[in-house]
Amino acid sequence: MDNKPDVKLVEKLVEGRASVIEQLGNVIVGQKDVIDQFLVSIFAKGHCLIVGVPGLAKTLLISTLSGIFDLEFSRIQFTPDLMPSDITGTEVIQENITTGERSFKFIKGPIFANIILADEINRTPPKTQSALLQAMQENRVTIAGQTYPLPSPFFVLATQNPIEQEGTYPLPEAQLDRFFFQINIGYPSESEEKDIVKRTTGVKVSEIKSVLNAKDILSLQEIVRKVPVSENVLNYAVKLVAQTRQGVSSLDFVKKWINWGAGPRASQNLILAGKSRAVLDGRYTVSIEDIKAVAYPVLRHRIILNYTAEAEGISTEFVIAKLLENVAPEK
Repeated sequence: MDNKPDVKLVEKLVEGRASVIEQLGNVIVGQKDVIDQFLVSIFAKGHCLIVGVPGLAKTLLISTLSGIFDLEFSRIQFTPDLMPSDITGTEVIQENITTGERSFKFIKGPIFANIILADEINRTPPKTQSALLQAMQENRVTIAGQTYPLPSPFFVLATQNPIEQEGTYPLPEAQLDRFFFQINIGYPSESEEKDIVKRTTGVKVSEIKSVLNAKDILSLQEIVRKVPVSENVLNYAVKLVAQTRQGVSSLDFVKKWINWGAGPRASQNLILAGKSRAVLDGRYTVSIEDIKAVAYPVLRHRIILNYTAEAEGISTEFVIAKLLENVAPEK
C-alpha cells in the first residue's frame, strides 16, 4: 500500500466517508451501524440482503446512497407475477422501414443499472428470483444465447420483510449465499422516531451532493483487494467459519443447534469485509476486531439452525455471539 495514488484515494475515501454519513444524516435518522455495513459491502463489491419491517426507510436509504455515489439507480418491485424478462430485458421484433426486413432488438431491463433495489425479493417465485443469480455472480446476463455485460460497479440490494410470510417464496440457500451481507434494520429509538416525524411532516427537502463517482468506487474496490492480511487473522476467519459445521466443530452448542454451517464464501467474505472496514477507517492492515465486527452480517444468513434451536427459541444472532466467545484467535 505504498503506492502514492492509492494512498491519496484512500485518504479521499476517509474524508468522503464523513461527508457520506453527514449527508445521509440529513435524510436518514440514526442507523449508523446499518450505514457502515452498507459502505463496507459496497467497497468489497458485495450484494446485500436487507431485512426489516415496512416503514424503516430501506428504499430511501438505498436511493439516497446511489445519489451520493453518483450511480444509476433502478428499483424493481418483486411480485408473484413478475417474469425473468421483466428484470433482465427482452427481445422484440423490429422492422427496417427502408428495406422491410425484420430483426430482433434487445430492450434492456431494469437490471442494467449500478445499484439495483430488489424490493421484497421473497414475493416472487424461484424462477424469477434466479434471474438475479448470474447477474450477482458474474456481472452479466444471458438472453437468447447472447451475453450482455452489466454496468460497473454493480450492486444488488434486496429487501425482505421478516414478519409477513403469506404469499412469499423463501430464498434458496444457494441464492442467500450470493449475498455478501445480511443487514438487519431495527426500529428507531423514541428520540429518533420523534426526529423522523418532525422531518417527514414538514416541507423542507434535503439536497444530496455527489461524493464519489463510479470510477472512484472501482478504484477503491481494487485497493481493498490489495490490503494485506496476516496469517493469524486469516486463520481466525477460516477457523470461525469451520466451527459452524457439523462434523468439524468441537463446540457442543454447534452440534446441538446448527443443521448446516457456513460455506467457503463466508471465509472469503469475512476477509474482504475486514479489508474494506480497515480501508474505510484509513488503516492498511486487517485486525481480529475487523473480523469480529463483520461476523454478524456475514454469517447470519449462512447458518441454518435445526428444529431443536427453533423449539428452544435460539436465534442465529445468539449462536454467532457464542461462536465469537468460544473461538479464540491464535497467539
